[in-house]
Amino acid sequence: MHRRIFSSALAVGIVAAGLGFVPIPSATAAPLVPLAPGAPGVAATWTSGDKHGLGTAVSDASKVWYTLGSGTTTEVFYPTVDRPQVQDLQFVVTDGVSRTYVERDDTVHATTLVDPEALEYRQTDTAKDGSFRITKTYVTSPGRQTLLIDTRFEQLSGTTPLHLYVLFNPSTGGDGNANRGSTVDGMLTSQGGPSSAALASSSGFGDTTTGYSGTSSDPYRQLTADHRLSTLYGAAAADGNVVQSAEIAVGRDTSFTLALGFGSTLDDAKGSAAGALLDGFAATESAYTAGWHGYLASLSPAPSSVAGTPLETQYDVSVMTLRAHEDKTVRGAFVASLSVPWGQAVPGTMANPGYHAIWARDLYQVATALLAAGDRAGASRALDYMLTVQQRADGSMPHNTMVDGSDTGLTGIQLDEVAFPAVLASMLGRSDRATWTKLKLSADYLVAHGPSTPQERWEEQSGFSPSTIAAEIAGLVASADIAATNGDRASATRYLDTADLWRASLESWTVTHTGSIGTPHYERIDPIGAPDAGTTVCDTNGAGCSDARDLVDGGFLELVRLGIRSADDPTIAASLAVVDAQLRVDTPSGAMWRRYNHDGYGEHVDGSPFNGTLGGIGRPWPVLAGERGQYELANGRDAMPYLRSMAATANDAFMIPEQVWDAADTGRFTAGEATDSAAPLAWAMAQYVRLAQSISAGRNVDTPAVVASRYATGVEATFRANATTTWGESIFVVGSIPALGSWDTSKAIRLSSASYPDWAVEVALPAGVSLEYKYIRKSADGTVTWESGANRTVTLPGSGTPVYRDSWRR
Repeated sequence: MHRRIFSSALAVGIVAAGLGFVPIPSATAAPLVPLAPGAPGVAATWTSGDKHGLGTAVSDASKVWYTLGSGTTTEVFYPTVDRPQVQDLQFVVTDGVSRTYVERDDTVHATTLVDPEALEYRQTDTAKDGSFRITKTYVTSPGRQTLLIDTRFEQLSGTTPLHLYVLFNPSTGGDGNANRGSTVDGMLTSQGGPSSAALASSSGFGDTTTGYSGTSSDPYRQLTADHRLSTLYGAAAADGNVVQSAEIAVGRDTSFTLALGFGSTLDDAKGSAAGALLDGFAATESAYTAGWHGYLASLSPAPSSVAGTPLETQYDVSVMTLRAHEDKTVRGAFVASLSVPWGQAVPGTMANPGYHAIWARDLYQVATALLAAGDRAGASRALDYMLTVQQRADGSMPHNTMVDGSDTGLTGIQLDEVAFPAVLASMLGRSDRATWTKLKLSADYLVAHGPSTPQERWEEQSGFSPSTIAAEIAGLVASADIAATNGDRASATRYLDTADLWRASLESWTVTHTGSIGTPHYERIDPIGAPDAGTTVCDTNGAGCSDARDLVDGGFLELVRLGIRSADDPTIAASLAVVDAQLRVDTPSGAMWRRYNHDGYGEHVDGSPFNGTLGGIGRPWPVLAGERGQYELANGRDAMPYLRSMAATANDAFMIPEQVWDAADTGRFTAGEATDSAAPLAWAMAQYVRLAQSISAGRNVDTPAVVASRYATGVEATFRANATTTWGESIFVVGSIPALGSWDTSKAIRLSSASYPDWAVEVALPAGVSLEYKYIRKSADGTVTWESGANRTVTLPGSGTPVYRDSWRR
């Protein structure tokens, strides 16, 4: 018989005076010890970054977010989206004598999306020996600070009654090593920092205990060794890594609801849990799903590329997941992921926030996806957050921030993050005076500090990066347009002149003609802007050192997406062939690409977590398949295979991961599916949304119109000069238009010496203009020598790839 257990006192066992739960009489005679020994216990860690489900109520009043993984409840966040209050919560089943089953380890896990239009998930965990099944359905209360877990336990075989225990490992206050806990009014309670938590059951608890992880008081150790709670500890009074457990009375088929409540005080947390149980799971579930139904209904319809197909659910979940990554106190703060990459190997403290922080670059990716999906307000909140919370007084942007704008401990400056707010503002049509005042700071910072960036988008290298320069150019063109709208013509001219010069100089800074690869191609990054020099690049993720000429990534595709280069550009096509040869991996999910060759940011060959030491292997990123799809679309080719590949990497909860396994199946990892890095990655979910919308539109919806319009016409002119030099000297071209430096020798464009004594460079120039130019020689100490004679003159054609062949005039 299936029975739902509800304790009798006030329908849920609530004691009216104290909101306490009447404990179920214990069938054991375990001794009770007032204080648990062993503080602080073993050091806490977070859990794997591979999440199989997450959720939060749409309501701003609810400030609780949950995540799922390995059949368990993993990090739960409160009161902000960057502060985890839980390490994990799971069940333990025993026969009371000789056998213990840990839900995470001893069951087969399945996750299902209960409602395709709501972030409501159900976990079904079946014992590997078939003896029992646990089914759990998750929602958060729209009006309370509570996670509800509707639970059904079924004993499927055997005649010996089984015992069910909940095992709870809190990290209240965000630090798993600084918790205290006890049983109060029949609830498992914990406190740490400014937060409290209370775990209650609709059926009440039997025996309860609180101890310290990895010590004799740890209930996990008791349950696995003694198959019951053999000693009950009343409280863990000293700070430490607290673990709590309680028995829940069950028969062969029993249902009940767990409520995990939070608050700034213990009474608030207990009230949240008790109130949610009084509300009941069914009513809370109805309100929760109605909120998500309303959100989806407020957006544009699903694009034709996915509508009516299995890909539509992936689209809807992607949009909802992006929305769920936003904080509800500081609006516009969308974290990069509700996970910590390889969290099971990362200390469980707020000093290690992982990806639940805000990067301006990821925020731009999320915002442009929300805009494409029809959530203009969400995209606008993201821009406001960048400009009012993250931006520094000098116009720069921090590496990343916590929700409140405080530093995470990472200090790098990435110039694409400085540029993207202007691109987003342009797409939103935000040109008001207040927005312009903030954007001017960023544009001036780019002009003063670019194009070389202290860090590129992979956050590891400084120098001239094609992807970063693409963002800088787009940001300057967008800023110029907004400056003109606000009557600042001088700034507009300065930004456009700088953007044009940097666009013209791209190949001279980042395209190498030498090195072991052979084919001229875009480098991943060049430390000094001399791509034929063979400068050494040493990565900080344990990958070692490489010749910059032989280090490639697909970042140059940003030049196409942002409207700076045409999709049929020959250098881009040649570089793409190099990237495919070096980085493409064909997985069961489809074609994928690694970030760059020699990447060390990934599991080791044996599958052990990335730890920053030599031996990590960067795995393929689904987001890069989406970027490739946008490039193919810009080229007039079919992008649907790339959308399908991204969807195929998602797990059973429709979470698209940061990285996928690219080796043989291991039992833990499956080829073409998520590693332990991060799932979902908000950037990947955003890329899926944008690609789906772009395919339906027949164009890339995130290409800024103002940039594409400026560079829609132009020519790729090649300047060739025969000149002899001495060691340390280089040949440059400088001319009368901004794209050739306006006769400023510090802005002259370097020619490649790959075919010495013939020097050459390809330069993007405006079509149809007349200009003058000359060649100069620069020595290693910066001395400039002009070639003799009059200025050379030329009128550029309206299209094509003109070549100007000259000889140095002595």
